[in-house]
This record gives sequence, structure tokens and C-alpha cells, in this order.
Amino acid sequence: MRKLVRLLTGALSFIVTMILLVRVSQLDSETDSAEHRMERSARWGNMKTLENFSQTNITEQRQLIVEMMRHAWNNYKLYAWGKNELKPMTKRAHLTSVFGGGDLGATIVDGMDTLYVMGLIDEFREGRDWIAEHFHINEIDSDLSVFETTIRFVGGLLSCYALTGDAVFRDKAAEVADALLPAFETPTGLPYALINPSNKANRQYHWAGANSILSEVGTLHLEFTYLSDVTGKDVYRQKVDRIRDVLHNIQKPEGLYPNYINPRNGQWGQKHTSLGALGDSFYEYLLKAWILSDNEDVQAREMFDEAMQAALDKMLRTSPSGLAYLAEVKYGRIFEEKMDHLSCFAGGMFALASTTMSNSLSERYMDVARKLTHTCHESYDRSETKLGPEAFRFSGAVEARAMKSNEKMYLLRPETFESYFIMWRLTKEQKYRDWGWEAVQALEKHCRVEGGYTGLLNVYHASPQGDDVQQSFFLAETLKYLYLLFSEDSLLPLNEWVFNTEAHPLPIKNRNPLYRAADKTAHIVNESNQI
Repeated sequence: MRKLVRLLTGALSFIVTMILLVRVSQLDSETDSAEHRMERSARWGNMKTLENFSQTNITEQRQLIVEMMRHAWNNYKLYAWGKNELKPMTKRAHLTSVFGGGDLGATIVDGMDTLYVMGLIDEFREGRDWIAEHFHINEIDSDLSVFETTIRFVGGLLSCYALTGDAVFRDKAAEVADALLPAFETPTGLPYALINPSNKANRQYHWAGANSILSEVGTLHLEFTYLSDVTGKDVYRQKVDRIRDVLHNIQKPEGLYPNYINPRNGQWGQKHTSLGALGDSFYEYLLKAWILSDNEDVQAREMFDEAMQAALDKMLRTSPSGLAYLAEVKYGRIFEEKMDHLSCFAGGMFALASTTMSNSLSERYMDVARKLTHTCHESYDRSETKLGPEAFRFSGAVEARAMKSNEKMYLLRPETFESYFIMWRLTKEQKYRDWGWEAVQALEKHCRVEGGYTGLLNVYHASPQGDDVQQSFFLAETLKYLYLLFSEDSLLPLNEWVFNTEAHPLPIKNRNPLYRAADKTAHIVNESNQI
């Protein structure tokens, strides 16, 4: 009987996968004629061509974003294949990225599910073959971020496994997670920030002292729990459940979670709280862990609602002109009247919180979602390039504008577009697509270069200088969210998929037949997690 059930389950997963492939192929084929027309007219970076798109149909808008993905991928393949990221202006590998100069292929792994969703199957297959033959994390002899490696590599590989059922992706995800496990060997179970996969040495960031970072230790839950379910190995879930217990039981000053925590004694570091850098995705994962579990992880949702009540009461501010923003708090008082670009994911997060559970907070959550997304759009609209700065302030006459030079950069970030996408899906208000299209035009005008896409050093200059980095998350997140913004709701529906903080879609338990949970009777026959 169990054999029959497994066969039926496998058949169902295959059928659903084929349906998804057909759907993506249909979307791609619908755009073929539009693509040929546009390619004959001019180069994609030509603004006259882009202006003609302002009144065109969704199919052509979507196809332009597919071409952007091709441009980013093909140049990475040409100039930096196998390395982590591309320097598109100087057309060479970027060797000082967050993953260093090793051959981890961060752009490949990060961009794979975007290729698949867009129907770029030939490119997907070449990436899959590289991963199968050349991706070996244990050969890397340099420090890697436990957090970044989890969200980009474990998350990206698991997403590809869910979409395709190809065991190569599952096994490589387990290989990566196993390489990270020594970082969790602390008195509290809270992991160190960095680990060397080759010699297993781990340490903290020098600038954080003895502390780990809230947004890092708190942003592992989706990947590790899903990995346990698809491999049948409970060790991954045990690691993140222990982190959850520490954060659940520790006393929160005024209901807030500070950004720093010591993994040796489980005590908070400096009492600095933010929904931007250092804090952001911890809160996101409380909500999404509950969603991924099909609402079974009640503790996560309770922790989320309690944290958000405190955060909204103490951190949500309104500017003189009526713009809502999330300020930063230190020792219970407003520390800085500024909001990071990273915080712009929060509009989408609050919208998801509002629509996934009806409670006393639902109405407020949606109101905050609308207001924060509007503010983030204002930060874009008030720049010369129509792209948003790394951080923006509210001080005197200055509203939603960067003031310091290191805040004026645009690093190809996706968070604002993530909120546009979720708000569009949940409200169907046309302005979110309009704002997304403004961003597409701005990216093409200012960020596109012959060798790919570059970030900008100052969004307030009409002709800004590029930073010469094509971030891997540009392919993983920025282009994926823009593509989905102009796609049908049936492509990765929000009631069947939840996106990790790197925009890698993971199937929701019980609701999505592509969840692919392992047979509980499967036996682990070796340490490489081959089942």
C-alpha cells in the first residue's frame, strides 16, 4: 500500500510540474511576436522604445523583463561563469562580493528559479548542469555568512527541487546545510555569523563584537524546516527550533527585539531595534514560518503579532506631509528618523499578515501596508533617476530623501518591488503595476550597460556613475518580483507558495502538491544525505 501511495504521489507531482511548465511556456510563447517586434525596433536601453511601452499590453511588459534577465544572465555567463557575481562595466568577475572570489556560482544558484519561472529552460538546464558537476561547497576555504549562504544557496536549491523534483537540488541543499551545522555548536544554539566550510572554523563579524545578528539567526527557519521535510533528517529542524525557543523565552525590552544577541549567554547586546538592516527578515520569517506550515506553527504567528504591536506602537512615525515610515529605536527611544531601503519589504509583509488571518490587527496591518509602500515609492519618485536610495530620512524639510553620501546609492535592490508585487496580488490596484513599470524604465535607462546591470552611486544625479556590481539578488529577487508583478495570479499563487527573503518560492505544506515531503520510512544510507 505504501508503495502504491508513493507511486500515486509521484505521479501527481509530475503532472503538476508539467502543468506549471506548460503554463510558463504559454506565457513565453504569447510574447514571441512582441519580442521580435521590439528587437527590430531598437536596443532595449533606448528610452524612446520604453516610452512606447507605457500604453502597451502586459504581455509585452512581461517580455521586456524576460529580456532583462537574459541580458543579465548571458553577460554573467560570458564574463564570470562559475564565479559569484559579475562586474558589468569592466566585464570581469566580482571577487570581493559577500561570498568572496571562490567558485560558488552564487549568481547561478540564486538565479535558477527565476529562469525556470520565466520559461528560460535552456539557461536553466545549463545552470543545473554546472551545479551538478562543479558546485562543491566543502572545497571553499574562506569565511561564508551562515545567513547569506542559507537564504541564497539552501533556499535557491530547495526552490528548484520543489519546482522540478530533481534530486540533485535537494542533495546539494543538504550538502550546503551540513557545511553550516558546525556554526550552531554554541552554548545557546544560536549560530555564529561566519563559517569556513573547509576547516569548519567559525567566528563573528569584527564589527559586531561577540554578538550574532537578529536578522541572521532569525532567518533560517523556512529553509531548515523544509529541508528536514524533504530529506527526512530532523537535525535541520532541531537547530532552528532551538533558536526559536531562545528568542521566544528571552525577555524583550518593551516588547521589542534588539538587533544584537550573544550566542554564548543568550543575552541581548546593545538595545538597538530596527525593521531595516539587522532586524528586518526575523519578523518576516515569523509570519512566513506560520504560512509555510499551513498555520500549524502557531507560536510563530503569536510571536509575530506581539512583536508587530510593539514595533508599530514605538517605531511607526508620520512625517509633517503625511508619509508613514519606520524609525529606528535605541534604548526605548527614537534613535534615527530614517528608513532603510531594506525596510521597504514591510509593506508586503503587513499585507500578507492582514490577509492570512482575520484578527483585531488585520485592518491596521493593511493600512500600514498601503502607507509604507506609498512612502517607499515616494523615495523613488523624489530622486532624479526614479530609483530609491539605500536609506532615506525625515528631518525638518527633508522627507523620503537620503542625506549622507553612502545612503544615496541604489544597489539593484528588490524590496520595494516585492511590496508592489504583493500589494498588486492582494488589492489589484493599478498603481502598483504603474509604479513597477516606472522602475523597469529607470533600470533600463540608468542601470543597463553593455555587460549587464550595474548599481548606482548616487540616485540624485541625472547621469549617475555605476558601482560596477551586478548583484546576484538582482536576478533572484528584483527581476523575479517585477516579472510576477506583470504575470497572472496563477503563476506561483500566494495561497500555495511563500517566498523566502531571497525571493525563492517554497511550497506551502498541505496546500501545494509540489511540497515533496520525504517518505518517513526512507533510510539515510550515507552522510551526503542521498536517500
